[in-house]
Amino acid sequence: MTASVRPRGLWPRSLLGRNLLLIAALVVLGQLVAVVLVRQMILQPRVAQVADGVARNVAALSAGLQALPAGQRAAFVEAFNLNAAQVAPTSQSRRALLSPLERQFVQAVARRLQGGGTAPGGEAVWRRDSTGVLALRVVHDGTAYWLHLPSVFPTREFTGAWLLATLISMLLALWGAWWLQRHINRPLGQVVAAAQQLAQGQAPAALPEDGPDEIATVARSFNQMAQSLAAADRERALMLAGVSHDLRTPLTKLRLGVEIAGPHLDAPLAASMARSIEAMDGIVGQFLDFARAGEAEEAVAASLNELARAVAEAQADHGRALRLELAALPDVRVHPQALRRAVDNLVENAWRHGSPPVVLRTGAEDGGDTPGGATVWIEVADAGPGIEPEVMDRVRQPFSRGGGAARSGAPGAGLGLAIVERVARSHGGRLELHSGTPGQGLRARLVLPFEVKTDLGA
Repeated sequence: MTASVRPRGLWPRSLLGRNLLLIAALVVLGQLVAVVLVRQMILQPRVAQVADGVARNVAALSAGLQALPAGQRAAFVEAFNLNAAQVAPTSQSRRALLSPLERQFVQAVARRLQGGGTAPGGEAVWRRDSTGVLALRVVHDGTAYWLHLPSVFPTREFTGAWLLATLISMLLALWGAWWLQRHINRPLGQVVAAAQQLAQGQAPAALPEDGPDEIATVARSFNQMAQSLAAADRERALMLAGVSHDLRTPLTKLRLGVEIAGPHLDAPLAASMARSIEAMDGIVGQFLDFARAGEAEEAVAASLNELARAVAEAQADHGRALRLELAALPDVRVHPQALRRAVDNLVENAWRHGSPPVVLRTGAEDGGDTPGGATVWIEVADAGPGIEPEVMDRVRQPFSRGGGAARSGAPGAGLGLAIVERVARSHGGRLELHSGTPGQGLRARLVLPFEVKTDLGA
């Protein structure tokens, strides 16, 4: 059963990506909230204040124009506008449209002029002249005059400085998030690597228990768990080794007794007793192999093909013919004794639970884009009934065996595949079981990571 893969969307999968996106969104949201606050608490009150002052000034100028003789009004307006043009901001001279705040400003002035009954010449009319200054139309005795109002309000609410400040603050926040997440990801990565080693049956190095309290607690808990698992594994191996060693002595006495009493016993009974003793001795041997599977052994460069030939020669000494199908392989770094025990168990399972011919193969795979890269493998295949797919995973566990018609009925402790699985993990590899239709047998493949080693000390 394969795990479902979640589709990738806009939300990042990594913790770093999520934190960066969250912080960037919070910075932008904070800037927008600041803009709203500035607009509501500073700009709009300023607009109202300036509008009140302008409305009063316009009313006073309109009253002054009304008091002047008609011939002097144009000169007065021209002098007033000339003075306004001298202080007009040149950077705003080319803007034609009103900004939102300017529009709000002129509407506020118009309301105040109309509300106070001092609207000059009826409805307030505004325009921006060639100098970029806002001008208000004043009508007296049928003649329209345009009064310039310089610098009543900036034509742009926000300049590039606001955008630059937003960008700089966002970059600083993202850099801070990256720095913080980097210091969090490092110990988490160490925990992940140590957990992978533990899953492969290897003893991981103790994690550093420094840093923040939360990270230190995780590291301390993982170290305690790894130590507890290692202690339990050692106790189990010690118990199996002790019991198996103690059983070897009475088994040897029983075998000797059967040989001595052989002439006085019925031949079929003596043969049955000998077979039972050999079966018990095989079970004890599996216990010892399982207990020794975790022993420390120095890794050396070895040839899988030479290992296969050695296994075939040992089987031939017992009257069992193995067919070899060997590919050209480089030497790989392995634990030779543990690997030999694993292959012997696979071959023994093939003879015990399968049917001849038994084939021993070696090969290599490029790996392509698959995790782990290139691999080498050694495989044992038989022509027996195979294993049902529903028990394929269960038979890897210690003291488990295939049920039903598949590979059942033969003596054994159910540790053969568990030993191979343990050896495979200690090498950073895996055990693959492939069972075809009934009668096509089982293919047990021990896959090891490929790594050419010309220097044993490397």
